[in-house]
Amino acid sequence: MLRIYYFVYKLISPLGYARKIGVKFGKGCRFIKVDFSTEPYLIKMGDYVSATKVRFETHDGGVWVIRRKNSNIDLVRPINIGNNVFIGYGSIILPGVNIGDNVVIGAHSVVSKDIPSNVVVAGVPAKVIKPISEYISKIELLGSDTKKLSKKDKRSFYLNKYFFND
Repeated sequence: MLRIYYFVYKLISPLGYARKIGVKFGKGCRFIKVDFSTEPYLIKMGDYVSATKVRFETHDGGVWVIRRKNSNIDLVRPINIGNNVFIGYGSIILPGVNIGDNVVIGAHSVVSKDIPSNVVVAGVPAKVIKPISEYISKIELLGSDTKKLSKKDKRSFYLNKYFFND
């Protein structure tokens, strides 16, 4: 019964669920279909962290290969994430990783090592691909101010921009 409660709670209130299981995070965070491993109390995030369909893994399951030799061994490490971090869809954050401030992590990346502040990373394993300043310049050049438009107005804007304005 408790398992069903947590499943529903996680869908209804992802932030409330994360807080209840021990994840520490600041203000303005957004979690969409996020999964936490068996030690969620070892995960700490700053303000304005966004994660969609991300897996936070605090333990190394590879110890399985030595369990017959040492049946009690675990390799567990915390995860620390700074402020203003976007973690792309389907990414995995591995044990012991520290992620700096102002970071964009590309979709389906596997973050296995520390990430410094002010960079964009992507890949398997995730690697720095550009400074955040370069990413911001590109977004400002190519982006459109449509975030606050109604769905109808946004649709009209993009249809005109991409299909009817040739």
